[in-house]
Amino acid sequence: MKGLTARRAAAVPRPAPAAAAADRDAANRKVPIHSADDYAGMRAAGRLAALTLDHVTPSVRPGVSTAELDRIIDSFMRRHGGIPATLGYKGYPKSCCISINHVVNHGIPSEDKRLVAGDIANIDVTVVLDGWHGDTSRMYVVGDRTTVKAQRLVDVTFEAMWAGIRAVRPGATLGDVGHAIQKVAEGSRFSVVRDFVGHGLGRTFHEAPEVRHFGRPGDGLVLRPGMFFTIEPMINAGRHEVKILKDGWTTVTRDREPSAQFEHSVAVTEDGVEVFTLSPAGLDRPPYAA
Repeated sequence: MKGLTARRAAAVPRPAPAAAAADRDAANRKVPIHSADDYAGMRAAGRLAALTLDHVTPSVRPGVSTAELDRIIDSFMRRHGGIPATLGYKGYPKSCCISINHVVNHGIPSEDKRLVAGDIANIDVTVVLDGWHGDTSRMYVVGDRTTVKAQRLVDVTFEAMWAGIRAVRPGATLGDVGHAIQKVAEGSRFSVVRDFVGHGLGRTFHEAPEVRHFGRPGDGLVLRPGMFFTIEPMINAGRHEVKILKDGWTTVTRDREPSAQFEHSVAVTEDGVEVFTLSPAGLDRPPYAA
C-alpha cells in the first residue's frame, strides 16, 4: 500500500489512502538507518509477503471474486504467523488491495467484483511478522491473455520497477531511482503516476523516505546502507492523472486507460541493494506457470 505525495496529500480530503497529516509527517521525518539484525526481520516478513502472492496465484482465474482472493490471502498470512497490515489501517476494510484494469491502486476486494478473462489485476499485500512489514505487489493477466497494449504495459512496468531497483546503491540518490523508472516508462510512451509514491518501512508501515517514481539524476536523498523502502511504480497507458473515488480509497485513471504496478521492499546494502520480497517460487512476473 502506497502513500500520497506530500503535495497531493494536502489536496485530498480524509479519508484518503494515507491521511494528509500522516503523509506529511512521513515525508518530513528523518530516514531510519537499520542494523544488521533488522535485515533479518525484514527478510522473514518479505519472504512471507512473497509466499502469500505465490499461494494466491493459482486462484487468480476468471470468475473468482476479489473477496475470495482476499480471504485466501488473509488465511495464508495468519496460518504462517503473520497478520495483514492493511486490515483496519486508517479504516481500510480488507486484507489486501486488488486493482483491476483502470484502477491504479487501493481497489477494495468485493463479493460483487469478479475477475474476467483479459483483465489485468494488481494484488498488493503487506504482512506484519514479528513486528516487521513486508510489502509487495504483482500484476496478473486473468486467463493468461489480454490486449497487446495491456500486456505491453505490464511488461514495461516490470522493467521500470527493476530499473529503479538497479539504481539503488550507497551514494546514489532517490532522484536517480525515480529517473531510471521514468526513463523506461516514458521511453515506451507510457506515463508515471505522480500522486502516489513508495515509502520507507520496517517496524512502521509507512515512514520516511518518500520514494517518487520520477525525478532527475542527482536530486533528492542520498542513499545510505541500512535504509529500507519500497519501489512500486504505477504506470499508466494514457495520461498520468488519477482520481480517488467516493469510497476514499479506490484510485482510477482519469482517462480510464489501464494502469499497472509492481512492488518490492528493498534495502540499501554496503555494495548495492537487497530485495526482500522476491518470489521463492520464481513467480515474479506473468505469465505464471500453472
